[in-house]
Amino acid sequence: MNGLVDTKQAKELAAVEADGRLRSLKEMGSRSGKWIDYEGRRMLNLSSNDYMGYASDRELVKTFHDQRSDDNLLDEYGLGSSASRLLSGNHSAYRQLEALLENLYGQPALIFSSGYHANIGVLSSLADRDDLILLDKLVHASVLDGTRLAVAERQRYRHLDMAHLKKILEAKRNRYKKVFVVTESVFSMDGDVADLSALVKLKEEFDLTLYVDEAHAVGTRGARGLGVAEEQGVLPDVDILIGTFGKSVGGMGAFVVCRPLIKEYLVNTSRSLIFTTGLPPIIVRWNQWIIENMCRDGERRDRVSSLAERFRTRLGEMGLATAGDSQIVPVIVGENQKAVDLAQRLRDKGFLVFAIRPPTVPPGTARLRFSLSSNMNWEDLSGMFPVLAGEDSQ
Repeated sequence: MNGLVDTKQAKELAAVEADGRLRSLKEMGSRSGKWIDYEGRRMLNLSSNDYMGYASDRELVKTFHDQRSDDNLLDEYGLGSSASRLLSGNHSAYRQLEALLENLYGQPALIFSSGYHANIGVLSSLADRDDLILLDKLVHASVLDGTRLAVAERQRYRHLDMAHLKKILEAKRNRYKKVFVVTESVFSMDGDVADLSALVKLKEEFDLTLYVDEAHAVGTRGARGLGVAEEQGVLPDVDILIGTFGKSVGGMGAFVVCRPLIKEYLVNTSRSLIFTTGLPPIIVRWNQWIIENMCRDGERRDRVSSLAERFRTRLGEMGLATAGDSQIVPVIVGENQKAVDLAQRLRDKGFLVFAIRPPTVPPGTARLRFSLSSNMNWEDLSGMFPVLAGEDSQ
């Protein structure tokens, strides 16, 4: 039997490789700001979600560690929680961070160990057999997996297509007890932005539960960096908001903002919260420290936003039209191997970027995904344009 299984897996891997979709783990070297070492060379890191530049800011990290003392060594800088949050892993740093988030968002917050834990835990807990989950066709894999674990019926609507969503609601809303509409705010592979105001109008018309994943918007959008819901003025209208610490905050973990009753229900039912080890105190303390600074850091937000706008404009002038209005700037190549080859040519020139291929993105839309950061400038990016235009020597 084992031999048969091995044969099946070998055939599947061979097919994936032949299609230009074989993945592998890549070992990265030291990093400093926007630079990272890869395969013995220093490159501009365009493959990181460190949009605000906090995770790679050496002086900032040093300042954080300089606050360490004998008194707070374990409670705030300990390297392990050693238990789940429902046992002895719910250290005081959790309470402090959740209180900060509640003050900022205006509703209680609950911290999970990752964005994946949050999305699979919340949706699978809240959606029942008499419910319907409607999700944007391009939501993140963790959101999709959460709906797979839920017992509710699910259906996708066309990406950012409010007319299609409304048509589904008109046909189906009265068949279900609750209907969840699930979207990202900034989409992770296209970098485009949802019209949350339009979704709020549908919510009010059809009595919906609005679920928004702000993973790629926390830090970069809104006056205080709270996300697109803050930017569009609909923060109180989002029923369930997911944010992450592993991107702009430069830490690890995620949080859910929701009503008090929902928070209590999740503590008692969400398996991905109950049955996993809590985050170490040092991680939670870093998340809190950065959030406090991030709210006042409009300069970094403006810097990355301006850089991304200029970058998209230049690509458009080259005939490389890109979707989106965020720090995520994709260039659609199409064929898998062409995307792989173009990424390699860019790495040869000192730009760390990798091809994004199916199943991460739809078939035929293999791409390069450029993640811009506030610690970059225009001169850093300018050397890419000859390669993207096919003018580099190969």
